[in-house]
Amino acid sequence: QVQLVESGGGLVQAGASLRLSCAASGRTFNTYTMAWFRQAPGKEREFVASVNWSGGRTDYADSVKGRFTISRDNAKNTVYLQMSNLEPEDTAVYYCYADEVGTRFWGQGTQVTVSS
Repeated sequence: QVQLVESGGGLVQAGASLRLSCAASGRTFNTYTMAWFRQAPGKEREFVASVNWSGGRTDYADSVKGRFTISRDNAKNTVYLQMSNLEPEDTAVYYCYADEVGTRFWGQGTQVTVSS
């Protein structure tokens, strides 16, 4: 069982930056694919970014490319999402996701609200 705990959300103005963190349990964190998803009110959950086990490969949704950066620190069992130049459209609950050899785990989510 993998437990994921997100932190770092909050209320910011458009153009600001935030860094989300996700602390994961498990002795084999360095084998997990990690990702961030988000869900805005009235919308389905959508992919934001992912990072492979080593941090050497990352993928992003088109809507966040060039503004968000996903990274991981395997020594700290933590994945990060650095968000810059935030837009009101980025307002959502952000969820951490882990894939452990095909078994998927989700965090509880952290709210990000961007005011215009």
